Amino acid sequence: MHHHHTLCTRTHQIGALLLVAATFFFTRLLDAPCSISTTAPQRKFLLLPESQEVSIKIYVYDVNEIDGLNQLLKGRDGKIAPEACLKGQWGSQVKIHKLLLESRYRTKKKEEADLFFVPSYVKCARMMGGLNDKEINNTFVKVISQMPYFRLSGGRNHIFVFPSGAGAHLFKSWATYINRSIILTPEGDRTDKRDTSAFNTWKDIIIPGNVEDGMTKTGSPMVQPLPLSKRKYLANYLGRAQGKAGRLQLIELSKQFPEKLECPDLKFSGDKDIEAIIACGRQVRCMWVYASDSESCSAMRGIMWELQRKVRQFHQSAETFWLHNGSFVNRNLVEFSKWKLPVPLP
Repeated sequence: MHHHHTLCTRTHQIGALLLVAATFFFTRLLDAPCSISTTAPQRKFLLLPESQEVSIKIYVYDVNEIDGLNQLLKGRDGKIAPEACLKGQWGSQVKIHKLLLESRYRTKKKEEADLFFVPSYVKCARMMGGLNDKEINNTFVKVISQMPYFRLSGGRNHIFVFPSGAGAHLFKSWATYINRSIILTPEGDRTDKRDTSAFNTWKDIIIPGNVEDGMTKTGSPMVQPLPLSKRKYLANYLGRAQGKAGRLQLIELSKQFPEKLECPDLKFSGDKDIEAIIACGRQVRCMWVYASDSESCSAMRGIMWELQRKVRQFHQSAETFWLHNGSFVNRNLVEFSKWKLPVPLP
């Protein structure tokens, strides 16, 4: 039996040193303590590197330029209004779309775009009866087939938002068509019934979940936080049980302990520590607000910075590329593997 050993070349040594240096730098950056001060300004905390200015250009597809795209926003009958989709988890689909249309990084020239944004409100449309699962899948395939720039890059420079727990699995054929695209989602730990994840840390981005604007805007928000001394609940749960064991247990506990929703032997301790944690949270809460990317601190500012990090020249190659399902496709979306000849995708 012959054993093949990979030679350690000068290039490998340099690459290893760079990897160690980068790992050390980012570890120190992430481990840096949050400077706690209950009187500190909300935006004193450094959230994004000031030395790296965002310079990307994003093209936003118009709902009328591609047949079927309007249905992904308003349903099969075009009766779902964007305002109806602003609440709930899927509200970020509408907000990101709207803010990108107003963004200083938006370009109306496809030939100069670094990235392409594909708007859709399919989670909202599905929940409101505007589209069913089969219609969502077929419409996405129809829309993608009309995008020359998608086919040119294999989808690597296209952005999709899937803001619910289902993630990209809401598009049943995601693994065939958009598994090289950039996916924005608030939940990266979800899998389908086959235990397949649609999230890849190499290309996808975790985004803040949607919060009603009235709770996040400066001035007089609809909810004023209580001082810690006046809070009696250790934890709370808001949501549907959906037959899930953990949620059912929480509901049962709330019936047993309606005043606190806490275990009898679990008490508040370290008040100073809790207040410090809350103060640190207040310094970074602006990152959860869907405001303009021109703001010094906002969810969109963070998303744009992350998108710039995803733009790589080698991503723009029109040749074959690795897919989640282990197969390959060429620029015509024809799938093949090393074991068989190319065959058209269904």
